Amino acid sequence: MSEDVPTGGSRVRVAGERDAEVLAGLLRDFNAEFDTPTDPVELVAARFARLIGGPAGFALLAEDDGPGGPGGPTAYGFALVTLRPSVYADGPVAVLDELYVRPDRRGGGTGTALVAAMRAELSARDCEEVQINVDSVDTGARRFYERLGFVNVERAEDGPMLCYVGPVTQ
Repeated sequence: MSEDVPTGGSRVRVAGERDAEVLAGLLRDFNAEFDTPTDPVELVAARFARLIGGPAGFALLAEDDGPGGPGGPTAYGFALVTLRPSVYADGPVAVLDELYVRPDRRGGGTGTALVAAMRAELSARDCEEVQINVDSVDTGARRFYERLGFVNVERAEDGPMLCYVGPVTQ
């Protein structure tokens, strides 16, 4: 995605390493909304910079078109996508790790604009598939993604699809 995508007084653009602190602040807000512990913004910003500064992923920012505060436009939403190689496709497989829009900006199409921009960027990177993990109880997120054409691949006869998480060492 080489140019900004306007969203009616706002825009969605691919974030650069210089945006890492803004992204970390939005992630902090997201996690606070759901009472999820978060590492310090400085640490998360360094991780964002490493991730989006290389081929492993990218982030998108939704922000107001205006000049914003001293640091520039005001960002109010983001999407974080990681990429990994796969033997099942020629291009990378994408995972939408995070999608967040501040509560006061929800319902205006920002989430849809972020997903559209993500799809455009993934297409430009020859990606064939994007995966999204959604908690089964998050019916709002499930409806949102289904409205945008995503499908749950879990088949009833297979039972619930599980995701195991554990430490690298024991």
